[in-house]
Amino acid sequence: MVTIVREAREMSSLLTQRRRRGQTIGLVPTMGYLHEGHLSLVRSSRMENDVSVVSLFVNPLQFGPGEDLSRYPRNEARDRELLDGEGVDFLFAPAAETLYAPDHSTFVDEAALSLPLCGASRPGHFRGVCTVVLKLFNIVGPDRAYFGMKDYQQLQVIRRMVRDLSVPVTIRGCPLVREPDGLALSSRNTYLSPQERTSALALSSALEATARAYADGERSVPALLEGLRGRLTRDPLLQIDYAEIRDAESLEALDVVEAPAVVALAVRVGKTRLIDNAVIGG
Repeated sequence: MVTIVREAREMSSLLTQRRRRGQTIGLVPTMGYLHEGHLSLVRSSRMENDVSVVSLFVNPLQFGPGEDLSRYPRNEARDRELLDGEGVDFLFAPAAETLYAPDHSTFVDEAALSLPLCGASRPGHFRGVCTVVLKLFNIVGPDRAYFGMKDYQQLQVIRRMVRDLSVPVTIRGCPLVREPDGLALSSRNTYLSPQERTSALALSSALEATARAYADGERSVPALLEGLRGRLTRDPLLQIDYAEIRDAESLEALDVVEAPAVVALAVRVGKTRLIDNAVIGG
């Protein structure tokens, strides 16, 4: 049965004992309300490590004013049951005051990859992500950490942080997981009404159409974006936050796709903001 740990010192102590036995440690950071996408990360960790830790923490630092911190879905009992079934060793579920002192004043900023896309529309978001992820790395001391490619920009930002700060952890990027009808798995999908969920399928279908256009020979980013955005503006329930094509590694803007590129979307479906992406040219 998965062991729940609330305190950072206890978590570090338990894992230090495992490390002294020569065991490797995998970490899957989550905000809970787990779905198959999270569980696919857990399975990767279980395959590659002796000990697997899942963190469950709805991080207030990465939510901006007016965002959904208070209503973000939570169900720790359900999450624990799912992790029991996957054979996870530890669930680290700290309270906010465990990670952030009342006078907390130290933050981690990545100042390049975090600027466009979600960074432009959610100022301070990646500052919160980098700060909490580095804290988790310091507490758990994992050999490997697992992140899904649905949060593509987050994955690239964390990789850069780890490189630049010489953090001794290997970052594993794991494939995006979709529902059978193509909708990218997300805890926020629970917000969608039946009609909104149907409208949300336009994200994956627009990405597929863009990939087909690239496969058919289109390399012009303006032409690809025209088709992408055109498909998303047909439905009045959809409001584009961004729809862009960027270099897959640097996230720099492109005029022509000549190397791997990420087609990245953030779209509001009703009041729910969803992200999705696809890599082309790989």
